[in-house]
Amino acid sequence: MSRQALGLGHLDHPLLGRLVIDHAHGDRRGVLRALAPDVKGNNLGPVLRVPDTPPVAWLAPEAGGLEWTTDPSAIEVVK
Repeated sequence: MSRQALGLGHLDHPLLGRLVIDHAHGDRRGVLRALAPDVKGNNLGPVLRVPDTPPVAWLAPEAGGLEWTTDPSAIEVVK
């Protein structure tokens, strides 16, 4: 499936900003914040180029907290 580029490696997704279920992590619930390449390591410097890695779904807990990543195919909207 082709996705529209939003810049800096981020891609559009119909569930951005929505509460989703992450089936790859025990049906954990979170808000889909981004669909973008995964960042490896703790490099806090400026991003000079977009990583050449497949995009992952970036999720944030409903009440705030540490984000996590998952396979985009593992998420679905909370009904």
